[in-house]
Amino acid sequence: MPWPPDWQALLLWSGALSLLAVVAAIVGVPWVLARLPADYFSQPRREAWRLAGGEPVLARLAGLAKNLLGLVLVVLGVLLVFTPGQGLLTILAGLLLMNFPGKYRLERALVAQPGVLRGLNWLRQRRGRAPFEAPRE
Repeated sequence: MPWPPDWQALLLWSGALSLLAVVAAIVGVPWVLARLPADYFSQPRREAWRLAGGEPVLARLAGLAKNLLGLVLVVLGVLLVFTPGQGLLTILAGLLLMNFPGKYRLERALVAQPGVLRGLNWLRQRRGRAPFEAPRE
C-alpha cells in the first residue's frame, strides 16, 4: 500500500490530536471527578440533571452540546485507535459525556471493577474531596 502524498501532514495532525487528548485527560478527568458528589455511583437510579429544575431551553441546549462533544470525542477516539494516541481513553470519555440508555449501569459496572474505585478516590483525595461511596447492589 503506497503512502498518501500528504503523509507527513497526516502524521503531524494525528500526533497533535493525540497530544491534545492526553492533555485533556490529564487536566479534565481530575477536574470533573472533584466536582461529582461522593454518592454519585451509590444511588440505585440517577435523575436526569436537566429535569432537576432551571431553564428548560438552556438545559436542552446544554444537553445537545454535551452530546455533540461526546460524539466528536468518540469519532476522534476511533481515529486515534489507528494512529499513535489515546484512542480508547478518548472513546470512553466521549461515551461518558453522551446520554444513552444504560449509561448509568455502564458507569457503575466500570467503577465496580477492581482498582477503579480506588484510583478514582485517589484522584479525589489529591483534590481534597471525600471519597466516592461504593456502588450498592
